[in-house]
This record gives sequence, C-alpha cells and structure tokens, in this order.
Amino acid sequence: MRAILGINCFSHDTSAALIVDGQLVGFAEEERFNREVHTKRFPHQSIASVLRLGGVGIDEVEAVAFAYRPADDFRRGAADALRRRAPKRLAAQAYVDARLAGKQRQLRRSWGYRGPVVHVGHHLAHAASSFFASPFEEAAVLTLDRGGDFLSTTTNVGRGSHLEVLTEVHNPHSLGEVYTAITQFLGFLPNDEGKVMGLAPYGSNKYTEELRDLVRLDPDGTFEVDFRWFGYQVEGPPMSGAFVERYGPPRVPESEITDRDKDLAHALQDLTEEAALHVARHLRRSSGSPRLCLAGGLALNSVMNTRLLQEAGFEEVFIQPAAGDAGNAVGAALWVWHESLGQPRSWEMSHAFCGEAWSDADCEAALRRSGMVFSRVGDPADAAAARLAEGKVVGWFQGRAEAGPRALGARSILADPRRAEMRDVVNERVKRREWFRPFAPSVLHERGGEYFEGYSPSPFMLLVLPVRASKQSEIPAVCHVDGTGRVQSVTAGANPGFHRLIERFGELTGVPVVLNTSFNLRGEPMVHRPGEAVADFRRSAMDALVLGPFVADKA
Repeated sequence: MRAILGINCFSHDTSAALIVDGQLVGFAEEERFNREVHTKRFPHQSIASVLRLGGVGIDEVEAVAFAYRPADDFRRGAADALRRRAPKRLAAQAYVDARLAGKQRQLRRSWGYRGPVVHVGHHLAHAASSFFASPFEEAAVLTLDRGGDFLSTTTNVGRGSHLEVLTEVHNPHSLGEVYTAITQFLGFLPNDEGKVMGLAPYGSNKYTEELRDLVRLDPDGTFEVDFRWFGYQVEGPPMSGAFVERYGPPRVPESEITDRDKDLAHALQDLTEEAALHVARHLRRSSGSPRLCLAGGLALNSVMNTRLLQEAGFEEVFIQPAAGDAGNAVGAALWVWHESLGQPRSWEMSHAFCGEAWSDADCEAALRRSGMVFSRVGDPADAAAARLAEGKVVGWFQGRAEAGPRALGARSILADPRRAEMRDVVNERVKRREWFRPFAPSVLHERGGEYFEGYSPSPFMLLVLPVRASKQSEIPAVCHVDGTGRVQSVTAGANPGFHRLIERFGELTGVPVVLNTSFNLRGEPMVHRPGEAVADFRRSAMDALVLGPFVADKA
C-alpha cells in the first residue's frame, strides 16, 4: 500500500484528501467539522477523517502534498509590489507568507509526521485535480481562479501521467479578482460569487459593453485588467473612485437590490464569460485537443462552463465537484502520485461521494436525543418521494457525503419542482436566503434530454442548460428567470438511492425531476453529522426528515 496525503490549508476552504495506490479513498472539508463557512483553520479534523476512511496511520503516509509554493508566491508578489510601488501590498504579501510558513511545522508537531513534504503549485494542484480525475487520457486543461502562487490563470496540456504548462497569467491580473471585487461592491462577501451569478439574469444589457473595458483581451489568449477601475491590487477598497463616480456608491449589505445592481451583475457575468471564452478558444487551437478539463474557483460558475463547452470548440468537458480551492487537496496528492512518483493513471472520478458516512445507530441516536417521533422504513427513497409528491419539503441525509459545495443527493433539501411556490417557500422559510437564488433540477440521466435543450451529462451540477419551452410550466420551481436550470444528472450507478427517489417521484407524478439544494440554513456549511441535520430540520420549515433508514414528520 502506498498512501499520499493532500492538504489545502493556505487560504480559505481548507481540506484534506487521501490517495491510496492511486485511488481517492477520502476527501473532507474542514468547514463541515468546525461549522465555519470557508474556514481558514488548519484541517486537523479533515486529516483525521480521511486517514480513518482509508484505514491508514500517519506513519504509513509516504508523502504529504501541500497545494502551495510559498517561495513562488512571495517572489512573484514582492516583485509586482515593488514594480508598482505598492508598499502596502508588499507588506501584506510578506505577512501572509510568514504566517503560512508555519503550516508545515504544525503538521509535524501535531501529528508527529516525519516523512517528506512536497509543495505543489496552487494552479498545478488545480489542473491535477481535474485532469488526473477525468476519464481523458489527453486533454487541454484550463485553471481560472482569483489567485494562488501569484497566478490567476494557467493553460495546460495533460497527457497520461503528465501535465505541461503552456501559459500563465500573473496576479493581480485576474478574472476571479474582478468578479470578487464587483461582488463586494454589490454588497456580498468574497466567496459569495455564486449569488451574483444567480442575480445576473435579472439584469439588462445596460452596462454590458462598457464593463468589457475593464479587461483587455490580448491576441496571445491572455488578458490584462485595467486597474484604473479597481483597488484590490493595492489592498484598497475593491473598486476605485473612478468606478464609484461612474456607477454610484457600493450597495449596503442586506439593503434593497436595485436595477443598477442587477445590471452590473448581468454585465459582470457577460464580461467573465467572454474573457474565459477568449482564453479557452486560444487553448483549443494551441493544444489541438477536443477535450477540456476545468478547475479553479471560476470553474464553479456553471453558466460560464456551459458556454465554454458549447462555444469554445471543445467536444467534451470535465469539471470535478470540488473545483475550488478545497479540491486542491485532491490535486496536490494526485500530482505527487503521477508527476513525482511516475505512477500510471488507474482511477477516474465517476461520483462525488468520498466523505464521511454515519451508521444507522448514529442516525437513530440523534433522533432519540431530539425527542421527536420517528419510524424506521424499508425504502427511504419511496418514503421521501411520497412526501415530495404531497408537497412536503424533505431533508435527505444518506450515505457518504458528497465533495464540493453543491448538494448531489447525499446531504440535500428536496421539494416538488411542479409547484412554483416552492421556490419562495424553500428560499424564505427553509434556507432563509435571498429571494433571487435559484434551485437545481436533479433529473434522471436517461430522461435529461426530454427536459433540457442541448442536454449533456452534468453529474456534479456544473452546467446550466435551457429548460425546454414545453417543460418550463411543468417544473417552474427549478426554472430560473431566464428559462434555464443548473442541472444535476443522476445515474443509478453513482447514487442508487437518490436515483431510486427521483424514479419513484416520476412514477407518482409523471415528472422525473426534483428540486435539490444543499442541506444547510443560511450562513452554515452543509450539514455533516446526523445531529446537525436534526437541528436544521427542527429550526426550519422542512416538513419531513429522511435520515438514513428513519423518517420523522412534523405535525
């Protein structure tokens, strides 16, 4: 047995992953354990989890792979700060790298690890997390991120067990930073970029053309940011005085969303898609590959992903579910296994269920502690489907946890997509979040083409497709304002229980689609332990909870 432990711990979304003989046996995000969204804390509990899942002791780990190269980040960042005479930026860079240098010592001190440590580049880890998890023997690989190792974007070619870097875009030129800066201007937090993606279809084209001036597209397939409009590059306010003068003051968080805010969100999404298409089309020509692997925080922008698949010249695209920084724990470990150790490919990520599972006894104990009335059922999927068909909102907690930020049928809140009011019910009374946030349609893969135009498999909920005009009135709760849905295609092979649930719901209603959203309330990470699922059920307007083989109903 040969085990590689991957760790992402140098920024937000800290995590751990374990590769044993080339297979991913465990992946965990620290926020699930410490309940701190996008946590930056060292992932001690995640490390313990993946070692437990793999049945491996720390002394059996052959190498630990960190998804960061501190020296590269400091050298590039310091050079940029000096070149642009930005002492505040230089001081921030020095502070970050000094603080992060202690992470390796923390691993050795807390865990007693004495083996080799490998620092894998942030974007190499992103690229590896997608290509080495893909079914492709050869592919173009694009990473789009806010930043890491002072790079924001890379293009690569993957062949077998090797990745070759073609181009790099250095920070502060970053599509991710641009998206985050305007996200903050619109009154949301960093890492809330998905909210802006959901808001964008409510806007008009009012600012679309002029906002494109914020990023210049270069003939070599790269881009440059016009810093007259920004302040993030010098650790200042996200947007410059010139931007505020043109568009008005930033939106106050939690205040009313105006037409200006909607139009800026719309223009920002368009800018991002057009810039990403520019990079991807050049990569298609330079790589010669008809297959594309995507990674980085921007690869969670499922609207952009669909345009890359449909318009950049590629025939196939692969994006693994934890495409953001958390997935770099997987990428770093895979990079060491293939690039450092020269091992051949033997695994592909055909499903996302590589986190913790809980026993029936654990589920029963959590329910008994709550004092709720519950019963054990022989077919949880049938029980859930029947309640959904009656118009009930159902919490669904089954099997191993899914990787990444999207609920994929293990830790989900489900509702009937035929009832238009369910969009508001789940947003307001259950999730307690913004009114404009859309919900995903989870559809039987074999029926996907009936409901979505240009249907392509989307097992990890990372493509947005048009709902067929003839079906929009059939599933209004999962049809966004622009007539699209962020699709999850569900197969019996990847998740038999969830497939059975949707299949049974289809038998009862004639619609093989359910509304699916992550099992958490606003401000929380996805539930991890059975007790957290019970607590959220009791504190929200969910009607039923299917926790393992047990069902609890509210009066």
